[in-house]
Amino acid sequence: MKVKAKSPKAKFGLPTVFLLCSLFFFAGLFTFTLLSHVSFPQFLSGPRSVTRTLQSEDGEDHGPLPQGETGDSFIQSIPFQVLSWKPRALYFPRFATAEQCESVIEMAKTKLRPSALALRKGETAESTKGTRTSSGTFISASEDETGILEIIEEKIARATMLPRTHGEAFNVLRYEIGQKYDSHYDAFNPSEYGQQKSQRFASFLLYLSDVEEGGETMFPFENGLHMGMSYDYKKCIGLKVMPRQGDGLLFYSVLPNGTIDQTSLHGSCPVIKGEKWVATKWIRNQEDLE
Repeated sequence: MKVKAKSPKAKFGLPTVFLLCSLFFFAGLFTFTLLSHVSFPQFLSGPRSVTRTLQSEDGEDHGPLPQGETGDSFIQSIPFQVLSWKPRALYFPRFATAEQCESVIEMAKTKLRPSALALRKGETAESTKGTRTSSGTFISASEDETGILEIIEEKIARATMLPRTHGEAFNVLRYEIGQKYDSHYDAFNPSEYGQQKSQRFASFLLYLSDVEEGGETMFPFENGLHMGMSYDYKKCIGLKVMPRQGDGLLFYSVLPNGTIDQTSLHGSCPVIKGEKWVATKWIRNQEDLE
């Protein structure tokens, strides 16, 4: 039987211990100095958040540049979040004040009528009954003596960089409990609707009220989901945006190449509790002269 030999214990004198401690100290100091000159996120894999500011590296603020004849002399910041690239959808928190939203609701209350549909070839009012059950009205900024719609419209133009003259009048809608709008496209397919003078290629939704439950704006085909299957257009699935008073939602119905974005299919989920008010601004690729 083999016996494991005991290894002799190493003994260090005081000078040796002092030398080792010094080496560890200087090694640590060198490592700290090296890392302090490297941004820590460089060692991390995967996406990371980046904060953009209008300051240079030395902390100096960047002022506005000389503007063109149609430009502004000031820098404006409108916060937004990219919700999706397919479809291109952006969320604008606190886009309007509560007072502005309440004012728009008051303008519309006495003018509400059952919401109508643009009918495709072969469709009738009877065959599409129940597709869109909200009530609403159209109000243009020129009709508003308070000037609130003009302020909102101007801000939408700045946020989208799309001229006000390309926007239709605001379609102010109210959804009561159980009311909804089945999935649909805002853009008009010529093969279904016939030739159009212009095309709706972007939509801006301003939520005028909170909703206790339900009433989300949904995108069932977000990122191509559910596109390869038989989809029930009444189902509330996919990316959902909860209405919050004063918040805005922008999405594009047309791709940069001019074709309809199939992932821009969207709808309004049924309101379960509360009431939903929203002002929709459809934006066209040409001036809206009507």
